Formats: sequence, C-alpha cells, structure tokens
Amino acid sequence: MLECRGQWIGTAMRIEFLQSAREDFPWTAPQLRIGSAADNDLVLSAGQAAPRHLRVEQDRRGWVLTVLPSATRVYVNARPVRERALLRPGDMLSVGDCRMLLRGDVSPEQRETPAAPAEARCTAALRALAGALSGRVLPVGEGLELGPYGRVPLELPQGEAASLKLDWQNDRLMLEAVQASATYPLRVNGVAVQRVALQPGDQISLGKHRFVLDAPGMEAEPEMAAPAAAAPILPEEAAGPRGEVWWLIVTAAVLALGIALVFWIRF
Repeated sequence: MLECRGQWIGTAMRIEFLQSAREDFPWTAPQLRIGSAADNDLVLSAGQAAPRHLRVEQDRRGWVLTVLPSATRVYVNARPVRERALLRPGDMLSVGDCRMLLRGDVSPEQRETPAAPAEARCTAALRALAGALSGRVLPVGEGLELGPYGRVPLELPQGEAASLKLDWQNDRLMLEAVQASATYPLRVNGVAVQRVALQPGDQISLGKHRFVLDAPGMEAEPEMAAPAAAAPILPEEAAGPRGEVWWLIVTAAVLALGIALVFWIRF
C-alpha cells in the first residue's frame, strides 16, 4: 500500500544518523539500497537490518521507499511501513534501532523564495503530521505562533520549552525560532534553522511535532510556453498545391480532347 506523503524536490539528499557518531551519508544516485550485506549502497549492522532491507528510488512522484520481503518492519516518522511509502525531506527513517534523518542537500536558507501573492495569506496553513497536534490544520492567517506564549502549545519531553513563529514579511512567509531548545532544534526539511522563508511543501519539525506547509496560493503559476516557431516552408511545399491544380487541368483537357477525337473518327 502506497502512502502518499509528498515529493522530493531534486535528486540530492543527505542522511544524518541521529544518536550516532557516524558521518552523514550523501546520496545523488537514482536508487539507494540499504541493508547489512556489503554490496548495499548504505550498509547497516546485521543487528539492525536484513541483508537486503529496503530500497529507495526516484520516479515521477518523488522518492519511493520499498520494504523488501526479507526485512523486518520499517518506520517513517514513527509510523510503520509494511510495503511502500513516499518520502519527503525531513522524514525520520528507522531501521532497527538506527534512526536516519533525511535532509535536502541544500539548506532552506540558501534557496530563492519568490514573493507570494496577497491571496496566499488566506490559504496558507500548517498541517500536523505527527505529535500531539497530529491531524489538526492550523491556518497561518496574518501570523501564527506555537509554543508557551502562542495560541497553540507545543509539549516537549523533559519539560523542555520552545516556540516558533510564522509571519509575513515582504510578501514572504517567515519562520523563526522565538525560543530555541538545545535538545530539540527547529528544523525545516531536516536542516536546523533559526529564521528562514518557507515554501509550499516544507516540512517543519520540532521534537516529535511535525508539520507540512500547505499553501496553494504561494505556488508560482506555470509559465506559459512560448508558441512554437512555424516550420520553414520548403520550395516544394509552396509550389505543390498550385502545380497539382495545373496538372489536373492539363490532364482533364487531354482526356476531353482524346474522347472528342474518338467520337469524330467513329462517326
């Protein structure tokens, strides 16, 4: 069963191993094989993964995770995946006790974010994917703050406190960590940020809380394709119709003359 969860933008990603000293794993190939066998692209220990555990490949929908038959259960954002799932930057992939954070290879702070039309303020909303707010849709409106001082609280383990704020500045929707947590950094698409302009489809995470920005009004309208240049007309094509008409006239005249000659000779 395919769990549709968004698309991966671009072809490069980076896997960060949480709670481990292992270095980040960069990946640009169209397919990634993960397992404990030595011929996998990303090799995990035998205690964590089957020899052929899972495969991630790109198609027109984005990055598709496939759990292989010999594997035990795989989790994406703490939810079990039995067969297949679509992945997005910022997802947490768990295999055994190995937790892998999927990140875009480009920081959200380095992107170019175009100004949004005014009507985008009416459509922008945070959709909660995980955490205590899971299933809720929070309209952004003119601004939205989550945390101890906002209208929506954010509960974090061990009594940690953090808050985030979204507001419009120069027609861009800005996300800012108002009150930061050293243990649970604010992340966008898996990358820790302090202040960044958001784009539709961005995944925002803080601890176990996960949100995706739904903002159809912010999406750029597709550019109109330039009209195709007319194919050059070849001399044969320009002369063709006229030549065909004259040949038909001449042929008809010859036939008429031949028929008249036959009748003249016969009678």
